[in-house]
Amino acid sequence: MRIRGLSLRTSPRALFAGALTLLAALALGVALIATGDFPMAPAEVLNTLAGYGTPAQEFIVNELRLPRVLVALFTGVALGISGAVFQSVSRNPLGSPDILGLGNGAAAGALTVIVVFDGSAAAVSAGAIAGGLLTGFGVYALAWRRGVHGYRLVLVGIGAAAMLYAVIGYLLTKADLVDAARALIWLTGSLEGRDWEQFWPLLAVCAVLAPLALGQGRALRMLEMGDDAAYAMGVPVERTRLVALSAAVLLSAVATSAVGPVAFVALAAPQLARRLTRTTGPNLLPAACMGAALMTGADWASQQVFGAGRVPVGVLTAVLGGGYLLWLLVAERKAGRL
Repeated sequence: MRIRGLSLRTSPRALFAGALTLLAALALGVALIATGDFPMAPAEVLNTLAGYGTPAQEFIVNELRLPRVLVALFTGVALGISGAVFQSVSRNPLGSPDILGLGNGAAAGALTVIVVFDGSAAAVSAGAIAGGLLTGFGVYALAWRRGVHGYRLVLVGIGAAAMLYAVIGYLLTKADLVDAARALIWLTGSLEGRDWEQFWPLLAVCAVLAPLALGQGRALRMLEMGDDAAYAMGVPVERTRLVALSAAVLLSAVATSAVGPVAFVALAAPQLARRLTRTTGPNLLPAACMGAALMTGADWASQQVFGAGRVPVGVLTAVLGGGYLLWLLVAERKAGRL
């Protein structure tokens, strides 16, 4: 498919898988809106979204539940695209923002604002974005040596993640009781209490950077064959890598600033999307849809399984994602890639 000089290579299976995953994410979003202390039927939710609900239903849907679902959807989109870009550039299934330390960088930035400056919620979000950006570009600079090699990027990122985890621990030990409790709540990664204030900045960033990242899909596919092959086919290798990684770093940082660190979504979404599409390349669009489905699915499962005492979505994704990471490591070892 070609749009004013922008080439987007797609396959029928990839389009079908992406559409199916997107429908699943939207269906889970409707189920989330219908779930709560004031339960509603899916038909009532759709009727209210169309503007035909009662005043009580419109307040519950539009003011209380819809913003949370939209934050979950767009956070998943941002993390899915970010993880797909990092895995494509590093040519490594472990090359995701949380493994490479971006989540820890954002957390360290947010905790610095909470503990040192006692900042507001907006300041904490800005600190998370700044921390994620500094970490991302720092890892890229340290991994640079006449180009960025995939395994070098992963190793530098793992080292940065370990150092930043120590920074987080230090900040927690220096915080007073109130700030420590506030920091721990943020560190769990939660959709609780998310409203339009978190959604609009997230939407603006996704509207700008998601198309920018998707536009690099063809070049990233060629980069996966190696820098020399990409050069031979006319791909500006370093510019493509820098643009794609910059978009991915900012998407990850903004997603983390909106909901806190949510582990393993960026790692799992591209891999699950690739297994559904069975196509090579970064699979950016299917990964975005898969990320949205994982976020809404985790939030829905949290409410259904734990009810009023539901765990934060970040805790649930960490538990499930840890098992997925072990399976991925075993699969990569059996395939001879580890």
